[in-house]
Amino acid sequence: MESLLNGFEAFQRYYLNWQIIQETVPLLLRTLPIVFELLVLSMFFSFVLGLILSLMRLSRFRAFRWFAGAYVDFFRGLPLLLNLVFVYSGLAIVGANSGMRFLILGEIPAAVLSLSTTYAAYSAEVFRAGIESIHRGQMEAARSLGMTYGQSMRYVVLPQAIKIVIPPLTNEFIALIKDTSLASVISVQELLFTAKEKMGVVANPTPLAVAAVVYVVFTIPLIRLASRLEKKRERGSKGQKPTGGSAGKTPALVSADIAAQLPTGGGVR
Repeated sequence: MESLLNGFEAFQRYYLNWQIIQETVPLLLRTLPIVFELLVLSMFFSFVLGLILSLMRLSRFRAFRWFAGAYVDFFRGLPLLLNLVFVYSGLAIVGANSGMRFLILGEIPAAVLSLSTTYAAYSAEVFRAGIESIHRGQMEAARSLGMTYGQSMRYVVLPQAIKIVIPPLTNEFIALIKDTSLASVISVQELLFTAKEKMGVVANPTPLAVAAVVYVVFTIPLIRLASRLEKKRERGSKGQKPTGGSAGKTPALVSADIAAQLPTGGGVR
């Protein structure tokens, strides 16, 4: 029992030192604007690029499908840590030796570019699965109304697909929050970078424990939200009646809430 108490005291001294916690919390809170900047920009660009890639993968043009497939496979196979190093250091070397100075990126732009390109590959698969889950009759019904392929995708298919992909995209967002910590390898002064600096000053890993708590505080509510959204979607899918006729040959009618948003005039008659 005494040895157990000694072990707990040692753990508390090295990982839960109250004095160091008091010194660390204000430092870490000051880094939150940088974390939010990384998070918001990376999330926006990765989701937009992911949607574009998903549409390319579903395109009838083989070149688009090949490019999007190669992109997704490459960036899903490339560790994010290496992506950060290549973008920050590799592009800078190319830019310095070729005269293309725009390739020399600062820490935050390089981190945003790396996070966006990596997570776009994962988001593309989420969007593609969501679009493919929409009954083909929805597209056929929209085209029978005189809409172009682009209008059918924009006003009929995508609004329904977005509702389906929100839960998995929330999971991607949670993973992105944690992966912003990898930006510390290129000297972005975010949460983990500041915690490591403080750990070096006090010669104690308590700042890392404080950073871990901050990440957990941010991610747990989002994990609960993602779980709730997933359960809500499952209940909704169970309550839906199949569309498209008993044999699946009759095009499904466009739902009323989508029909209310369709453009009037132009290609739609």
